[in-house]
Amino acid sequence: MAANLPGSQEGAVSFRCASLPRKSARDGRPLNAMTVDVEDYFHVQAFADVIDRKDWDGLPTRVESNTSRMLDLFAEKGATATFFVLGWVAERFPALVRRIADAGHEIGSHSYAHQRIFTQTPDEFREDVRRAKCVIEDAAGNAVRGYRAPTFSLNADTWWAYDVLGEEGYVYSSSIYPVARDNYGMPDAPRTPFMPTKSETMVEIPMSTVRYGQRNLPASGGGFFRLLPYGVSRHALKRVNRAEGSSIFYCHPWEIDPGQPRVSGATLKSRMRHYTNLGAMERRISRLLDDFAWGRMDEVFLGNAGR
Repeated sequence: MAANLPGSQEGAVSFRCASLPRKSARDGRPLNAMTVDVEDYFHVQAFADVIDRKDWDGLPTRVESNTSRMLDLFAEKGATATFFVLGWVAERFPALVRRIADAGHEIGSHSYAHQRIFTQTPDEFREDVRRAKCVIEDAAGNAVRGYRAPTFSLNADTWWAYDVLGEEGYVYSSSIYPVARDNYGMPDAPRTPFMPTKSETMVEIPMSTVRYGQRNLPASGGGFFRLLPYGVSRHALKRVNRAEGSSIFYCHPWEIDPGQPRVSGATLKSRMRHYTNLGAMERRISRLLDDFAWGRMDEVFLGNAGR
């Protein structure tokens, strides 16, 4: 079914609903997609106003040790996931990327430099996603098929990004969060997978939400998972499982690191969002891995593990 979305500077954008295979775990539970956006604490948008990109190489990195802890936790629980890796990280820690791939996880791209799409021209965006794909594939030894935009910054005004992604060899994107937020979100976007272009080779798999009245509420983890009681997220994920079948959860390696350096100069809101409940996050993820069945994005939504 074809439809349109409002809000683009150039008018409505078109999409077609996609019917993708959904999988169940061996125990019959819905299989959900666990995803990790592999970036360090100083890459986050919340600190972009106080940390310059040119200073990244001079800051103490913690992404390697934190991602390794997450890999150990997933191995302990027998869970696989998709790791959307920042090209900047892959370039500096290729052994880490190879370890992720060797452990049976899918490797995707989280861009090269963590720049929001709407701050780039189409040519700049193409260069970023091409560079990221090349660097990550060299490190992983596997093809990169999936992409997640920094800060879910793909929206109606940057719909052209899908054509660029398809032309650069990406097969799917998970870059839209259909919620209303102060720094991201596209509440009018479809809540289930859809084809954003005329091409049959590109599919958008939006982040999971639950519908309450006329609003979509987040159900995909991230900061909400740290800030709200665990039971709220568990209820939301179960509701998605009942209504849509499979959900997507996302987190970051820095979220399990309460000992990370404190960034000075950030606003109170940014500090609250970033640092709240870091000490509880690893235990919560461990509980989540027990309460639900998890797999890779390509396994859950594309019907194969891409190996």
